Amino acid sequence: MSIVLPTSKVKAERVNPKRLIIYSKPKTGKTTAYAGLEDNLIIDLENGSDYVEALKVKVSSLQELLDTGKAIKAAGSPYKFVTIDTVTALEDMIMPLAIKLYRATAMGKNFDGDTVVTLPNGAGYLYIRQAFFQVLDFIDTLAPTIILSGHIKDKVVDDKGEMVMSANIDLTGKIKSLICANADAIGYMYRKGNQTILSFKTSDEVTCGARPEHLRNEEIVISEMINGTLTTDWSKVFINN
Repeated sequence: MSIVLPTSKVKAERVNPKRLIIYSKPKTGKTTAYAGLEDNLIIDLENGSDYVEALKVKVSSLQELLDTGKAIKAAGSPYKFVTIDTVTALEDMIMPLAIKLYRATAMGKNFDGDTVVTLPNGAGYLYIRQAFFQVLDFIDTLAPTIILSGHIKDKVVDDKGEMVMSANIDLTGKIKSLICANADAIGYMYRKGNQTILSFKTSDEVTCGARPEHLRNEEIVISEMINGTLTTDWSKVFINN
């Protein structure tokens, strides 16, 4: 097979993010905001959707998650968006697969534990990562856009001799760095008065960023309470959609 090299710039193939990570502090309004996104199926892993009217399905195990994905595909993948709420819970949910992957190795064939975290020298985290991204690759096939909703993890960092709080998504080590590296956009959601705001502004204190040009260093009002009525608008996040 011969390779044909381009002689001019190739146009961008996407405008909107394929994989979007959104994280925030608890009770910020993430799930309510997801409910207001048209054609968005919320896969609720933490029973956090009880008080919102939405396209939603509750999942309490890895097998239920896989079965839900198969049902979505069998239905012809009818949703434009699928939201995993939360990706933090997903990391806990994939442990049975991590154990299965370890047992498939020569070292782990006789393993009878219920977690690989206790393996010597942190060896179990390799299988947790493998399991996590195997499931995430499957989730990526369920809709044109996947939203991964997560909790915030605060940490204290030294900024030129001063201690400041740094906010990033609550995931384990290399899983966090790998999932962020492969996301098209990472947004931090917060509340300000009657508004729920999604920020893609990068700073030393908050992990954010975006590849799509229309999201770079932007802050977008997603939800707002106006005269007692909550309005939700994702049109500045997913443009021309």
